[in-house]
Amino acid sequence: MRQKLLTLGTLLPVILVLDFVTKRWALDALAGGRQIEVIPGFLPFTLAFNQGAAFGLRIGDNPRLIFVPITIIALGLLGTLYVRARSDDSLRHVSLAMVMAGALGNLYDRVRWDLGVVDFVGPMNLGFADFPIFNVADMSISCGAVLLAISFWIEEREEAAAQAAAAAAAGADAAEPAALDGGSDIVAEA
Repeated sequence: MRQKLLTLGTLLPVILVLDFVTKRWALDALAGGRQIEVIPGFLPFTLAFNQGAAFGLRIGDNPRLIFVPITIIALGLLGTLYVRARSDDSLRHVSLAMVMAGALGNLYDRVRWDLGVVDFVGPMNLGFADFPIFNVADMSISCGAVLLAISFWIEEREEAAAQAAAAAAAGADAAEPAALDGGSDIVAEA
């Protein structure tokens, strides 16, 4: 339990502070349509306000009414997963802390004003399309979600291996009495 609290108590504030500081910087440095070319022709910093979901998907006229409650419910579910996670599953702890921190960072923007979530990284020129503008919270959510999927995959493989080992052990235990019985029949015939 101590490791779980240490992971959450470290990652959550670090990611939240990094998200807040970078968004504050973007609001100041990129105001008025200013753009900074980080990697020329590929990655600029551009201030944008996202009132929708991931990749700017919009839902309804006032998406705050939808996204704020959904985020709060999601945070409750993520918190439940965190509490129920095995104490030795560090990957699960890190992944859930990252997703929760990112969700809280974007929730803060949605609650504090109706402009939307502050995004500033991008759009990235992929050559065939532009990758949408994002922020530190989005990166935390995305990386945490990938790590969470890997954690679930590892857990599933461990459970399958344990079941296979239990089935093999049960099969070996069932074969032993048959071998003993078969041996006594042979002795009796001789």
